[in-house]
Amino acid sequence: MKLFVAAISLAVLAGCATKPEQKASSSGAPSATSAPSSAPSASSASVATPKSADADARELARKRISSVEPAVYFDFDKFDIKPEFHNTVSAYGNYLAVMKESKILVEGNADERGTVEYNLALGQKRAEAVSIALQAIGANANNIEAISNGEEKPRNKGKSEAAYAENRRADLIVR
Repeated sequence: MKLFVAAISLAVLAGCATKPEQKASSSGAPSATSAPSSAPSASSASVATPKSADADARELARKRISSVEPAVYFDFDKFDIKPEFHNTVSAYGNYLAVMKESKILVEGNADERGTVEYNLALGQKRAEAVSIALQAIGANANNIEAISNGEEKPRNKGKSEAAYAENRRADLIVR
């Protein structure tokens, strides 16, 4: 149920995040239509605008994922996405929606507490939660692979709560 609520929250967040981009493109359209003072420039502007808009969207998507950490962190024994990571998920979801040829590997991780089997299952749930959230934003499920590392790839080998917190994550890797 928490996963469903998180997915819905992300979908609403994504909907809110895409409206300014739509407004920006619609505000860009009037400037293109107000520019045709001569017929040749109007036809070249109408041909260049879709390509330019596509290139702009791709560049914006690249900038957004480079501006966020490529990881989503989780609370102990949880796999619901916390609100502070909605921007990361939104950036990667929009990236996949725009860059249709790209693929992302989502690697779920756990800290060392718990059995190996439990941590593998928890890592998988974390990876799948991120995958579902990416799809809610518009990413194609065929471009996302969700796997679990369990406790096998710790980011921090310490034995403190801070170290464990670094290891409870899902890494997003663009391929």
